[in-house]
Amino acid sequence: MESVLRYLDWMSVGLALLGGLLSLVLLEIFRLNSSRRRFPPGPKPLPFVGNTMQLLKDPMDLIRSMENYGEMSCLFLGGRPIIVLNKMEIVKEAFVHNGAVFSGRPHMPVLDWITDGLGIIMVSYGNAWKQQRRFALHTLRDFGLGKKSVEERVTEEARYLVEEMLKHEGKAFFPIHPIMNSVSNIICSIVFGDRYDYEDKRFAHLLKLVTENVRLTGSFVGQVFNLVPFIKHFPGPHQKIWKNANSLKCFIRDIVEEHRNTLDPENLRDFIDAYLVEMTKQEAIEESTFHEENMIMSTADLFLAGTDTTATTLRWGIIYMMDHPDVQERCHEEIVRVLGFDRSPSMDDRAQLPYTHATLHEIMRRSNIVPLGVGHETTQPTQLHGYHIPAGTQVVANFTAIMSERNHWKYPDVFNPENFLDEKGQFCKNEFFLPFSMGPRVCLGETLARTELFIFFTSLIQRLKFSWPKGEPRPNMDGVMGIVRSPFPYNTICSSRETTH
Repeated sequence: MESVLRYLDWMSVGLALLGGLLSLVLLEIFRLNSSRRRFPPGPKPLPFVGNTMQLLKDPMDLIRSMENYGEMSCLFLGGRPIIVLNKMEIVKEAFVHNGAVFSGRPHMPVLDWITDGLGIIMVSYGNAWKQQRRFALHTLRDFGLGKKSVEERVTEEARYLVEEMLKHEGKAFFPIHPIMNSVSNIICSIVFGDRYDYEDKRFAHLLKLVTENVRLTGSFVGQVFNLVPFIKHFPGPHQKIWKNANSLKCFIRDIVEEHRNTLDPENLRDFIDAYLVEMTKQEAIEESTFHEENMIMSTADLFLAGTDTTATTLRWGIIYMMDHPDVQERCHEEIVRVLGFDRSPSMDDRAQLPYTHATLHEIMRRSNIVPLGVGHETTQPTQLHGYHIPAGTQVVANFTAIMSERNHWKYPDVFNPENFLDEKGQFCKNEFFLPFSMGPRVCLGETLARTELFIFFTSLIQRLKFSWPKGEPRPNMDGVMGIVRSPFPYNTICSSRETTH
């Protein structure tokens, strides 16, 4: 009799748990359906995880499908809605005409975990962000951003990059490290006051960790963390993100300490010197956001933003040149006709190199390294095209849809520099070209990125020829989705053009 009662007790517990679980599922389905009625249409979400599984399985396929739901659509990550803006006009209305309302940053647990809400890129719209961004822009300009001095640094680094790549001439090699190192050296010279040799093993390891974190934070590991952030207290692959971020912070702390010991306030060398002086100036200001931890994260933001995005675009560029040797040859012929073989390019040469300039823009359009841009968040309740959007709602721009919209591009779905050339073969801008976003949150380093991309790309194509190794499989062009969309690892063969001149 006792065993029967025990069995009935366990069965009651099991039924109660099952009933509770079913009730939770039904409540979640009801909540999701209620949310979907209030927001624009989109793919059907699953209870608790939303559209996360679709995004992880084939992110580019999901992103491409969003424009099928109209000018505004909606997907869910976990239980949180994300409004997707699929048309240029509505992106401009939100991010430019109502910039203050749409310039917040969404709460992303994995990034909050490693940034502590500090820095520039992912900071909420408000006083802290305004102070840090204004100071960064002002200081970067003081140290050459947008001036000839930075252009000269990029030109010099481009020569080093060509020399480094020629060490592998005729042999298949993976070009990620020399490209990352060369691009990183530009922002390092401005922020740290120094560049790093391609043979520096510590710096090479740091760049490897940076690349790994960019991939991990946007991968399955990062998305799971965003759904259940309490796992930060437990071991697992997510701890690699924390470890890598700490390695970068420690690297920066060591440099800060060196700068503090050798600081001369009358002769500032770089961004860190300027920040140390600003911290001293603002010590007595209660609402100041200038302190050591913010300096570390702001420096890290500049280092990351100034390295990975440009380097990733150049890596895509080499793939497109290998895939389109006719375009590569036409760029080379134009460059040599204008510059010869030995003169380094400058930004003033863009007007005389329309095809090369158009090719670089087409690389940026097709590589589309941030397909939905960096997430925005509403800072207050608002209305947009008939929808009420509560404060704290994540909003993203579908750059994939905008930069392939059939009514505004000659060849929307294929790689073709003619997208940026007029009938006379001259370079022409296209307002639907948005790799740097728009509004108050427009990319802080746009000027630097444009300078780097033009001079690095033109220098490489002037001196080198890139081709696929024999039998090398073409990588999946959807790439690897992380914080940025990177190409799958690939090998290239470069050969010197010198023998043909």
